[in-house]
Amino acid sequence: MAPPLTTGTSPAARTGRHCLTIRGRTREVARARAFVARVLGPDHPGTEVAVLLTSELVTNAVLHSDSGHGGTVSVVVTLPGDRLRVEVSDAGSARSTPAVRRAARGCGGHGLFLVDALAHEWGCFSGGTQTTVWFTLAV
Repeated sequence: MAPPLTTGTSPAARTGRHCLTIRGRTREVARARAFVARVLGPDHPGTEVAVLLTSELVTNAVLHSDSGHGGTVSVVVTLPGDRLRVEVSDAGSARSTPAVRRAARGCGGHGLFLVDALAHEWGCFSGGTQTTVWFTLAV
């Protein structure tokens, strides 16, 4: 078993920039959730929402981008002032782009709908072979 891919994790600190890189597999989504929870800690007012939204974005990255085919997904948490910002970057996809589904049916399709509903602001950008979806929470 290969060691986990991580960079720059510093969960004890409550400020700065914290990074995690995971393999593009669904079983790795739990690691992304745990990472955000560790960085923010149980007393941070944005922990629960940030963990939920990160889970949704990482799941989307694994299922809908080329990262889910042997690639990686990166999660970056920054705490600039009174904001919390989370970025999820993947290998992008020629098949789909991030979009909010307003009338999702069934068990899936609610990820960006939740981000849109719960985040202070959010967006996405693509460059080269990478797509990044980000959100902020006012804390």
